[in-house]
Amino acid sequence: MTSLLEHMQAMARNNAWANFRLLNACAQLTEEGYRARRTSFFPSIHLTMNHILVVDWYYLDALDNGGRRWRDIYALDDAPCPTFADVRREQTATDRRLIAYCDNLSPTQLDDVVTLHRPGDLEYPEHIQDVLAHLFQHDIHHRGQVHAMLAGTEVAPPQLDEFFLEQDAPLRADDLRALGLSQH
Repeated sequence: MTSLLEHMQAMARNNAWANFRLLNACAQLTEEGYRARRTSFFPSIHLTMNHILVVDWYYLDALDNGGRRWRDIYALDDAPCPTFADVRREQTATDRRLIAYCDNLSPTQLDDVVTLHRPGDLEYPEHIQDVLAHLFQHDIHHRGQVHAMLAGTEVAPPQLDEFFLEQDAPLRADDLRALGLSQH
């Protein structure tokens, strides 16, 4: 049986893997296609990918930095990474940071409380396990929007649900090797 900590560690790897696949698909777009106005919560792939990244920065800041940068993160514009190359580089580094954070947790730390800061000097104490679950769900949600936007382009949206089942191991093996991650 997998523990909650092991599940969070697997989710961090799944997050990096899904971002890798999505970024590889986005890399096939022209600059115009990447920035084109589309129907979604954020009206372009560029803005959605930046949003995923900024929210990852926000939650990781709370988790591994005591929330010291939250004001700086909130002050960022909608696209702090002006180019696709910037988004790809920063998201890859952030995914590595999230994996390292989860790998360094102990099972008892999942119940520890971190403070999420919001404008107006609001503070919300949250359990680490809940913050991680929310971060993963947030990223899944917005990756789905990018996936749908890609469907309106010449680039085929990648499969993003071949991570956990053993039967899918051959389908993710090359990506995991490229990421330097183990199958488990």
